[in-house]
Amino acid sequence: MRPLAITGLGVCSPLGLGWDAFRAALAGPPGAAFTTTPTSFSAPAHPALRVAEIAHFDPRPIVGDKGLRNNDRLTRLLLVAARLGLEHAGVKRDGAFVAHGPADVGVCASTAYGSLEAIHELDAVARLEDPRYLNPARFPNTVINSSVGYVSIWEELRALNATVTNGPTGGLDAFDAASLWLDAGRAKAVLTGGAEAMSEGLWQAFRRLGALDERPEVWAPGDPRSRGLRLGEGACLMVLEDLAAARGRGATVHAEVVGYGAAFEPAEPSQPMVHVSAGALARAVQYALAGVDRARVSMAVSGLSGYGLLDGPERAAIAESLGEVPVRCPKAWMGETLGGAGAFGVAAAVGWLADGRAGDCAVVTSVGFYGNASALVVRRPE
Repeated sequence: MRPLAITGLGVCSPLGLGWDAFRAALAGPPGAAFTTTPTSFSAPAHPALRVAEIAHFDPRPIVGDKGLRNNDRLTRLLLVAARLGLEHAGVKRDGAFVAHGPADVGVCASTAYGSLEAIHELDAVARLEDPRYLNPARFPNTVINSSVGYVSIWEELRALNATVTNGPTGGLDAFDAASLWLDAGRAKAVLTGGAEAMSEGLWQAFRRLGALDERPEVWAPGDPRSRGLRLGEGACLMVLEDLAAARGRGATVHAEVVGYGAAFEPAEPSQPMVHVSAGALARAVQYALAGVDRARVSMAVSGLSGYGLLDGPERAAIAESLGEVPVRCPKAWMGETLGGAGAFGVAAAVGWLADGRAGDCAVVTSVGFYGNASALVVRRPE
């Protein structure tokens, strides 16, 4: 991968709206974002009810109050992140293009379960009332790529628009897809990242799988004693551009993306389909570091979530691939955001590298549920 520039970061998260709020929260202790009384859905008290959500989320102060009525929560999260990212990059100001143009900017974002809320809502109406009462204006939300499409419409982005769906690794895989389109000249800038929205259906699904933390006294991503994850939500979209072109237009380069790798290792016949492969992640890190001075890597920004089934292989792969580098866990601050996790990992890496105390190069890692794994290399601007 040739070096690409991150020129803007649009963050909509439980840690705050905007890059400055997100970065400030990461400088403090983790844990403050979790609640047992969510506002995004109602559920009876349960030991696993600890989620990181954007309480009383209202996108209107950022994107205005028109045209939002039939958008689901995921779309609204992405609309806020897109607006913040484009303005942070200096591509737009007050909703108007000031750099590039509509035909030059695209969007490529990941989500794992983005249509779940809408499917659950329409299914409930059909079962509890009658299919005649379904709102046809809400039906497009059941299509998993509709939210990214709405971002293109809302922001007048007429270059490519694509949705990556690859579980927790998708937020990193989106960077590879965006780099291919930048190399091919299909866009001059690509909003790149991922998002996931909190919903009752998502929480209930992970609870019934037994994957959620029910012992808060020992919960910590990466801690071998921890037995479950905590769900989070949010959207993170970064403006990715050719490095030379970004400098040529006078943009602030917040970080450089200099390597990407992905690998897959299927389950053995005796294994369950859901498994995590340390070998796949080790290879993904190796591929991502091709052409990068390994001695400069000062930090691993991991996908560790607190769920031992996932954390054990990831910890082993990081140790094998990178040795004794410090390992940081963004999910300790904002939970498991699934399709958005890789993007939030990249944003966290950018923030931690920017303070000058964490070195100048980080490897961001993510493992999927079916033997897939991805890694991305981010460094401070040279």
